[in-house]
Amino acid sequence: MKKKMKAVTKEYVAILDFGSQYTQLIARRVRECKIYSEIFPYNVSLKKIIADKPKAIILSGGPATVTSSKSPTISKQIFELGIPVLGICYGMQLMAKLFDGKVKRSPNCEYGNAKLNIAKSDKIFSGLSKSFTVWMSHGYHVLKMPKGFEKIAHTTNSPIAAIRHKEQKLYGVQFHPEVVHTPQGLKIIDNFLKKICGCSASWTISSFIKNSIKDIREEVGNDRVICALSGGVDSFVLAILLHKAIGKRLSCVFVDNGLLRKNEAQQIVKKFKQQYKLNLIHVDASKKFIKELKGVIDPEKKRRIIGKEFIKVFEAEAKKSGKIKFLAQGTLYPDVIESHSAFGGPSATIKSHHNVGGLPKKMNFKLIEPFRALFKDEVRKVGEELKLPESIIWRQPFPGPGLAVRIIGEVTPERLKILREADARIQEEIKKEGLYKKIWQSFGVLLPVKTVGVMGDERTYENVITIRAVTSQDGMTADWVQLPYELLGRISNRIINEVKGVNRVVYDISSKPPATIEWE
Repeated sequence: MKKKMKAVTKEYVAILDFGSQYTQLIARRVRECKIYSEIFPYNVSLKKIIADKPKAIILSGGPATVTSSKSPTISKQIFELGIPVLGICYGMQLMAKLFDGKVKRSPNCEYGNAKLNIAKSDKIFSGLSKSFTVWMSHGYHVLKMPKGFEKIAHTTNSPIAAIRHKEQKLYGVQFHPEVVHTPQGLKIIDNFLKKICGCSASWTISSFIKNSIKDIREEVGNDRVICALSGGVDSFVLAILLHKAIGKRLSCVFVDNGLLRKNEAQQIVKKFKQQYKLNLIHVDASKKFIKELKGVIDPEKKRRIIGKEFIKVFEAEAKKSGKIKFLAQGTLYPDVIESHSAFGGPSATIKSHHNVGGLPKKMNFKLIEPFRALFKDEVRKVGEELKLPESIIWRQPFPGPGLAVRIIGEVTPERLKILREADARIQEEIKKEGLYKKIWQSFGVLLPVKTVGVMGDERTYENVITIRAVTSQDGMTADWVQLPYELLGRISNRIINEVKGVNRVVYDISSKPPATIEWE
């Protein structure tokens, strides 16, 4: 929805991204303070920044050095808008440079924990002790104080670790308050936003729901909406929210693309038709999708094909159902961030999502995406507020392209059957262990290699299944789960003994970054 920001809140914080891996964490921390935040590339126009009148601007960290002629920069006019600014790490160094300070390579780099000592009391440190632990990640530091600023904190290796302008509400911190390794970081961000910027902390899930319903009604008017339903938490919560807003003018289309998990299609149809009484259109297009994917190996091509086929199905169903103007999707903020290279400052495209980068440019629908500004856990909170059952709210994320991106290489009916059966056993054992809700995602991946094995005294040459299990808060970063050896052993035994075509099971112990959660 194009007017999503005004519908979400009357006040917000603009975050300018200089390519830091922690930029999304800044947005998360601001929202934890009950203030809406949105990320913009560092080179966004001033006109766009001030269009919705932000209460504050935060400059993120980044991998570049401000001393380089090619380093990303901003106009000094940003500091003349009368809007409070907080620069973090690279953001502080850039601020110092633009105010004629001097930044130089540090004789001793700071990576990891450091002890911050408060030199001057300030609202930004309100309620904190004179000395506390912060997390540093830099090889450069401010050597000469920028004009009009004064030092308010230091560490052993950073003589100038926090600064403030003497007259304007401009602040800089060399450390990263957004990471969990700075225990008092959230308090610092909260102090800046509420005590310095005067934010009212009015952004809550309840207010989001109320304003989103109002916005949907205004956007849709008397027209009808078709909702892309996958059965996952995002589309499920979206369908309930839309139904609350426009009632019977909502038609939900569930497309069985043949890429779902074992028995999933039947379970989704039963749940939506019988339990929630939604107007559900069930389309079995599995043969068509699998035919289109024949011989396709490139993951980006898979996503584009799937996105294109989805739209074809929706447009065909819309024609059958009469004139439908809008298509609703459960697109999330991480989908948007990962799909657009220009979005996150200098950072690159990680992958396109079928409901963002995979959609064709020309469609007969206008898109409605109420969750486009939300993280996964925020959507779960919306579900809780709408009183949906835990079995829906805590369902693990499942990619839009389904098993197509968990089969490395060509997608065939035979390979789909192998992965479905293996994945079903992974899910069953993790649920038995009581770990399903604690894990962000757990699933199987079918590799494009075969290995030699021995089964029943006979030589085999069969497939390899990888188990992937990660913990995460929002999908932007993740760490692998140290599953108990006994559990891994049970999963491996069941897959090898019960799934025909598999003779080897391995476990993925990669974090994100450098890997991604999904393999494709």
